[in-house]
Amino acid sequence: MEKSATLNIRVNPDVKRTAETVLSQLGIPMATAIDVFLKQVALTGGIPFQITLPKTPATLNTDLMNVSEIRAKLQEGLVDIENGNTYRAIDAFANFREKHSNENV
Repeated sequence: MEKSATLNIRVNPDVKRTAETVLSQLGIPMATAIDVFLKQVALTGGIPFQITLPKTPATLNTDLMNVSEIRAKLQEGLVDIENGNTYRAIDAFANFREKHSNENV
């Protein structure tokens, strides 16, 4: 089918740059990715993937904590630092991803 319609959209510049980087690594032009997305919407009759809020443990979700709880967590962190209970960021993030990888499935 010949492409003859034009789609003009406004997006967050950072999201666009990140998406372009990923799509470039995949060898897929942005227009092709958007076309694939729209075809899937038409085929499935909706968004072709699940849209949910991220599941954050309550102990880390400051939206669910009061000021006293936040201060207590910050104090725990300071005590950990003072006691040398620290990890390299790369290790901490890898551990977090491993622990929580099945929660978003």
